[in-house]
Amino acid sequence: MTRNPSGSGSGTSATRRALAAALLCGAAGAAVVLISAGQTWGEAEATIADADFPVTASGSDVSGLPSALALVGLASLVAVFAVRRTGRTIVASVLSLSGAGAIAAALLGSGDTEALEASAAEATGLTHAAVAGVSHTGWPWVSSLGGLLLLFAGLLALSYGRQWPAMSGRYERAARRAPRAVDPDRPEDLWRALDRGEDPTTP
Repeated sequence: MTRNPSGSGSGTSATRRALAAALLCGAAGAAVVLISAGQTWGEAEATIADADFPVTASGSDVSGLPSALALVGLASLVAVFAVRRTGRTIVASVLSLSGAGAIAAALLGSGDTEALEASAAEATGLTHAAVAGVSHTGWPWVSSLGGLLLLFAGLLALSYGRQWPAMSGRYERAARRAPRAVDPDRPEDLWRALDRGEDPTTP
């Protein structure tokens, strides 16, 4: 019975596609969340001296949690390739949780009015300021979409991460190589050995 090499080939292709998708989704998701944080999430009008003036609240005014989780997720995405085995599973879990947390924080902030009231109070110089005509933009939903991309990247890392290469692989292979022979009568060989981190005096 002959083996079908196409099985291993398709598995490798799936792993590579998962790696590319995780990198793309993770980076894009973090960028979307961070960009959304600087956009207007809520608008309203505050009244002072019988005059109405507009006030707005950005995503970072509503909550700094999505941005913080996006940065954690981005760091976790990079760290996935710096660790192995159990460590990689833990980091991938952190990446997934960062995405889920960013989604939840964005959705909770989609109907927030406290940030608008705080903005109105700062503008009027009052401790408490009422706002009227409150409306919300679609940016919280865009932010939640970024969190969804982070979550998807984390799930891919959990499913395929153990098969992905690690950053340290090249250095470990270099460390396992046998030291080259050094001719003590040739100064250039001694210098090359020192450059490689080897002890030329060791027989």
